[in-house]
Amino acid sequence: MKYLLDTADLEAIRSCSDIFPISGVSTNPSIVKAFFAKSEKKPDFFAHMNAIRAVIGQEKALHIQVTASDKDGMMRDADAILSRVDDQVCVKVPVTIEGLPVIRALKKQNVTVTATAVYGKTQAFLALEAGADYIAPYYNRMENMGLDSDGVIASIAQMIGEYDYPTQILAASFKNVGQVERAFEAGAQCATMDPSILLAALKQPYILSAVETFQNDWKTEFGDFTAAELP
Repeated sequence: MKYLLDTADLEAIRSCSDIFPISGVSTNPSIVKAFFAKSEKKPDFFAHMNAIRAVIGQEKALHIQVTASDKDGMMRDADAILSRVDDQVCVKVPVTIEGLPVIRALKKQNVTVTATAVYGKTQAFLALEAGADYIAPYYNRMENMGLDSDGVIASIAQMIGEYDYPTQILAASFKNVGQVERAFEAGAQCATMDPSILLAALKQPYILSAVETFQNDWKTEFGDFTAAELP
């Protein structure tokens, strides 16, 4: 299982990278907009993407999405991302009529591609055949539409196994850690989420209560000495 952070917040990336076994960072135009809306600095997109890369290093994945909606524009965006950040970036391309040919064209150039904005099996199957390295099904959004998010992910995983595609499922769009757990159980290899979801998973009251009980029991026997401080 691989955990990625769905954020452009450098401080959140730094702090979460110190705590969690993070495999990378994923961004999209909405995430970038939300970050810069809270920032007093003038937006400098590529400088910020390079700053994220500097924090996570080359060994971790960085997913950056194209912004154009037409094929030629997406290809220009991809070229700009790869040249102005680095050629190891996973270029995110929506699986649309315009985007599918872009995925195929980028794969001919040996670019790592993430097929995103996936809401169903057909989109995913077409992205598999187009050669996408990652497929990003939108878990919570599908669930809100009344779709079987677990079933969609399981079907993608089944096709990957049956036809030996090298593609990984990068599940996205989560509102809570339970959804993340179910996505992994359904067959996703990776999941990208807001840092708050991971932090909340370790701040549950019953966890904190258990730790407090341990500390109190220890103090009853040994006072304020820690194990390292015992004579």
